[in-house]
Amino acid sequence: MNKEEQVIVEFRDLFNKWGWLNKLKMESRFKGYTSSEVHCIELIGKNEDSNETQLAESFYMTRGAISKMAKKLIKKGLIESYRKPDNKKEICFRLTLRGEEINRVHAELHQAFRERDKALFEQVTEEQFDAMLHFVEQYSRHLDAEIKKLGVKRS
Repeated sequence: MNKEEQVIVEFRDLFNKWGWLNKLKMESRFKGYTSSEVHCIELIGKNEDSNETQLAESFYMTRGAISKMAKKLIKKGLIESYRKPDNKKEICFRLTLRGEEINRVHAELHQAFRERDKALFEQVTEEQFDAMLHFVEQYSRHLDAEIKKLGVKRS
C-alpha cells in the first residue's frame, strides 16, 4: 500500500473509530433520536433562519430528505417552522425549548469528547496542526471541485 492509500485508509479508520466511540455516549443520552436528527438540531441552533436548502447543503442530502426529517422533528416538538415577514415563500426553522435542551446536552457531550482527547492534542505542535489543517483544507477543496464537475446540486 502506498502512502496515499495509507492516508485514506487511516483517515477512514480514524473517522470510524471516533464515530463509533462517540456514538455509544450519544445513543445512551438520545434514545428515540437519530444522529442526523441531533445534528440537524445543532445546525438549526447555530444558524438563525435555517431553511431546507441550507440544511440540505450542510448534510449533503436532498431537500426532500431534510423536509422529511424536519417533519419528524416538528412532530417530536423539537423544532418549529415559520416564515419571515419579508419572504412568505421560504420556510425557516428554529428550536423549541425541548430542542434547545437537546442542543445543550449535545454540546456538553462534544465538550466531554474534547476533554477525553485533550491530552493527545496538547502534544501536537503548531506546525503539526498547520500541516494537518493545510492538507485537510486542500483535500476538501479538491473534493468540492470534483462534486462541481459532476454538476450535481447538493440540494
